[in-house]
Amino acid sequence: MELFTTVFRTLFFYFFITLAYRIMGKREVGQLGIIDLIVSILIAELVAISIENIKDSIFLTILPIGVLVLLELILAYISVKSRTFRTIFGGKPSLIIANGKINYKEMVKQRYSLDDLLLSLRQKEIRNVEDVEYAFLEPNGKLSIFKYNFFKLKSAYPMPLIVDGNIQSKALKYIHKTKGWLELELKKKNLDVKNVFYAFYKNKKIYIVKREETLN
Repeated sequence: MELFTTVFRTLFFYFFITLAYRIMGKREVGQLGIIDLIVSILIAELVAISIENIKDSIFLTILPIGVLVLLELILAYISVKSRTFRTIFGGKPSLIIANGKINYKEMVKQRYSLDDLLLSLRQKEIRNVEDVEYAFLEPNGKLSIFKYNFFKLKSAYPMPLIVDGNIQSKALKYIHKTKGWLELELKKKNLDVKNVFYAFYKNKKIYIVKREETLN
């Protein structure tokens, strides 16, 4: 009887957790952020305890899992609405390689070792760091790599200047521009920073997506 109960609980939670993740909209582990990862660990622990303690009611596990799923959905909604919340809990990309040179200071700050970097480059079939124009360590731990073009001509800085109405100071500093310069450029277009959903700098021009354009 205990063996049947254990098998039943295992199968039940398999389909229940699958449904829960479908509700949360997660497709693969590599896409999980810090909040998602914590929720995943807690769910796994709750299921393991429930399978081991077959004398306890199964609803004592279903209820906290339901609460965790609801919490994750609420936090995900807040994250979409608030960039500050998203940055605090989800983190932001870190520039690891710029123009073929390793940013050791940022690597130390992110506790990202040279072995980790070389491993990620090998996985992308890149033999030499100098072949990489930009590389960003994403909040999920993956390395996004932008290789040089065939003639090794410098391309536009891939990081945006404005994201969801917030000025990206590091990007401005990199292209040797100031906040005042950006605000002046926006003023020429009769725009305020808060009215800009996304803006990036390319070939000495600012390309802008206005907030109202995202609603169409």
